[in-house]
Amino acid sequence: MSDLLRLERTGPGGSVALVTLTRPDVHNAFNASVIAELRTTFAALAREGPIDLRAVVLAGAGPSFCAGADIDWMRAAMTLDIEGNEQDAMAMAEMFETIDTCPVPVVARVQGAALGGGMGLCAVADVVIAEAGARFGFTETRLGILPAVISPFVIAKIGESNARALFPGGRRFDAIRAQRIGLVHEVVEGEAALDAAVDTAITDILAAGPTAARAAKAIVREVRGLGHGASKWHTARVIARQRTSDEAQEGFRAFTEKRKPGWAPEDSE
Repeated sequence: MSDLLRLERTGPGGSVALVTLTRPDVHNAFNASVIAELRTTFAALAREGPIDLRAVVLAGAGPSFCAGADIDWMRAAMTLDIEGNEQDAMAMAEMFETIDTCPVPVVARVQGAALGGGMGLCAVADVVIAEAGARFGFTETRLGILPAVISPFVIAKIGESNARALFPGGRRFDAIRAQRIGLVHEVVEGEAALDAAVDTAITDILAAGPTAARAAKAIVREVRGLGHGASKWHTARVIARQRTSDEAQEGFRAFTEKRKPGWAPEDSE
């Protein structure tokens, strides 16, 4: 799409989107333009239907996934007043929210550095697969700032206890600790294994019904914060609608007839 970001399509009918940050010389660090392009790209993807878009892979070109904020962008932010900084931060928050609410599962492919805002990208991805040598960190406090904008997404992912332990000191940590706290779901050795693990995750998503996968992702957000009574009625309505859908009928027929459902790729298990 630009010098900042590349969008490619793969999978059956081009239903898998690969969104790649393409600033490897600065370890895919954020600036205002990158933030705007990510938000625009994911907003456009969100408008696609369940058959047209079934999964998104979020990756970074070169040695790192995303090393946080671009130093020149941060320097410019230091010259802004409070109102200007609020607008700057709000643009980033809206970008993360747009990725977080993407209707299909988002798989993050993480290598090298995932720092600061890169941690935010991990937090808003549904599946995070990391190469064993990847390094993580909420490094903002070591620059005299803090991980404020990413905090709602990160705390939802790793919990308050881990956030309280990791936010203030800004220490970097490895992929094993990232997996232990729930930020990363799978750790593999080497780039080839990383690609293979991402492919496996996408294969799993494509084996699910297109609307069922979307509804299963959505319900995690929908029940968050609901009381028992509200969640009970909401989940009952959601499953009732899905059970009566054409997709569910096809899924049940395929199961009883011992065949693949119509949405499953030919090479799926």
